[in-house]
Amino acid sequence: MAAVTELTRADELRAFGEMVAGCTKCALAGGRTQVVFGAGDPNSDLMFVGEAPGFHEDKQGVPFVGAAGKLLEQLLAGIGLSREEVYIANVLMCRPPGNRDPLPEEIQACESHLWRQIELIDPRVVATLGNFATKLLSGRPTGITRVHGQEQEVTLGGRRVLLYPIYHPAAALYTPRMLEVLKSDFARLPELMGREVPPPEPVYVAPIGAEPAVQLGLF
Repeated sequence: MAAVTELTRADELRAFGEMVAGCTKCALAGGRTQVVFGAGDPNSDLMFVGEAPGFHEDKQGVPFVGAAGKLLEQLLAGIGLSREEVYIANVLMCRPPGNRDPLPEEIQACESHLWRQIELIDPRVVATLGNFATKLLSGRPTGITRVHGQEQEVTLGGRRVLLYPIYHPAAALYTPRMLEVLKSDFARLPELMGREVPPPEPVYVAPIGAEPAVQLGLF
């Protein structure tokens, strides 16, 4: 039964990728080479979410294949993992012109594609790389400088997961001292992947015609 579930998950992810390949929900569709869908193990307990495709990603159709992607692979190797054993996606699936920051309307147009990937992957840990992914998935405006390396339980894709903010690997390309910070934050990932996260709290729905919960003394 488990094998059937895994096959179905991979098939659903593939079908969803094919569906969004023609997405025109925002203006970025007019300048892309192709949609850059997530890639990796559809059954992984660890999912990374970055910012947006760059030049190389736009050409190859795979996330994190440029210089930042090479560093991500090195950081994964440092904790005994390869990119084939995790799942990697971005907030945006189309490259912004000149690799500029994503605009709010672009994030809003693309976020449903990310939510669906998270739902299908069903990871234990979602590691957000940089400000945009961290703010979107945490639902908070706090920047990566203040929250990196601090896990928090959130509900994503209908289940509780550990959200783990990390600096984007590109930060270490421009500021070499950031590499040690990244290595330190990555070192905690194996422990977080093994941590049990309780399911979401059930939501009480009063039967039709029932007295409000406050009047019943439930709250």
